[in-house]
Amino acid sequence: MNHLVHSIIAGSILSTFLIAAPTLAQPGKPDNPGLGADKARIIGHWTSERRAAAVPRDLRVDRRGLAYLRDANGSLQGYGHSNAALNSSVTPRAKPPGTGGGGGGSDIIPPTISNWDPESGATIGGSHRFAATVEDDVGVRSATFVIRYPNGSTTQSFSAAKESGSDTWFANLQGFSDGNWSWWIEARDTAKKGGNSTTSDELSFTVDTGGGGGGGGGGGDPDTVTNAAWTHGGEVQTAAGRIYFEMPGNSKWKGPWQGYVCSGTVVEDGVSDLSLILTAAHCVYDDAHGAFARNVLFIPNQADTLGSGTDQNCSNDPIGCWAPSWGVVDVNWTRSVFPNNIPWDYAFYVVSDSGAHGQGFTITSDILDAAAGYLPISFDNVLTDDGDPGAHSADFTHALGYSYSEDPNFMYCAEDMTTEGAANWWLPSCELSGGSSGGPWVQPMNSSGRGPVISVNSWGYTNSPGMAGPKLVSTSAECVFTMATLGAAPASTADGEAGTAVSCP
Repeated sequence: MNHLVHSIIAGSILSTFLIAAPTLAQPGKPDNPGLGADKARIIGHWTSERRAAAVPRDLRVDRRGLAYLRDANGSLQGYGHSNAALNSSVTPRAKPPGTGGGGGGSDIIPPTISNWDPESGATIGGSHRFAATVEDDVGVRSATFVIRYPNGSTTQSFSAAKESGSDTWFANLQGFSDGNWSWWIEARDTAKKGGNSTTSDELSFTVDTGGGGGGGGGGGDPDTVTNAAWTHGGEVQTAAGRIYFEMPGNSKWKGPWQGYVCSGTVVEDGVSDLSLILTAAHCVYDDAHGAFARNVLFIPNQADTLGSGTDQNCSNDPIGCWAPSWGVVDVNWTRSVFPNNIPWDYAFYVVSDSGAHGQGFTITSDILDAAAGYLPISFDNVLTDDGDPGAHSADFTHALGYSYSEDPNFMYCAEDMTTEGAANWWLPSCELSGGSSGGPWVQPMNSSGRGPVISVNSWGYTNSPGMAGPKLVSTSAECVFTMATLGAAPASTADGEAGTAVSCP
């Protein structure tokens, strides 16, 4: 039986997984004789407790232009300020006089649901954009689409997203097989005490993959993927990995440092003695507190781990793990606080060819780009808004990264690329889950999972789908890359100082 793939918000929900307790390793022991003492300390630092306490470094911007870090539970914390976030889903509307208890008392009316797609009796293909209008006077908190399989007993639930500027809630689903299916909607409003909920009638629909669907509408490019597990393997999977690191909680660097997770990609550097990991600048330098990351750990191809998820055991990951030496950012990233420094959200970690590797179970090379491979990085012009929709178009772009909520899945979105302002490329439907920041944008992607990296996952809005990526063309990105290849160590690699902020033309 096929499992549906949900390509919005919750990622690729294939089944319910039981996560086993992580196995602790003993890094730095004789089975890793080439591992330097300082790097062994970093690998050993990431105990299962510290890993569990780390959160995605996921930057969001609200409609006022204020920046927030989105926690693993979806809450928004002010970034560089203390202003509360605006409602991230809807703006509540005033209740009609006398609604619920008279004279504006507690609301007791649940949401209303209409304009189903697919409607009752419709025929769709193997993928479809499910949608409906969900309305409520005090605002809709959530909408869940429940799909019943042809066998009549199996169901699967998907969190829907709200379409910006309307009352339409939607989820792009794929993986349907021929047969008679049905679906319904469960919705909840924003009223007090948990809100009012409603469950709609169950509507039947038919899947005909041979005919490509018909009736029941389309809605969106069928090639668009918003958030799904990457199952194609290839060079992008081995070169990309999860990054663990810590940032200070204040500008004095006192007190506990918070653990974070991001993503990064080994890129072609053309030099010997080092390897480079491309990521986002906000995964290297804390612009709010003026510090470079500490205790940085890179785990490539973690999707193929023998473990159940992220743990402290480098030996159950196919390529092992690496401890970078320092980071390199544009000095402009350090001189202001996000989102004022959005154009410079790209950076590199420098990894030594010796003493940085905790062994994996298939690869013994201590040279990162030899063990993991690499993708080329492009500073040339790329294609956008070419007017030709779909996967065959020249501007079709893949964005990838490691999920926090779907650990250890390697996730991706893919669609035609456009722009967001002068500084950013934009994937309007992308909803990569937390932890993907710094992961690669590849255009074009070939059948071997290889292509030039043209940007990285940078930021999104608080109230709508979409992912922004900084432009590497006609910016300082190539200069920052060149400076990183020179391998000039910073004056200090102490906590908060392990990096270089370079001045570029």
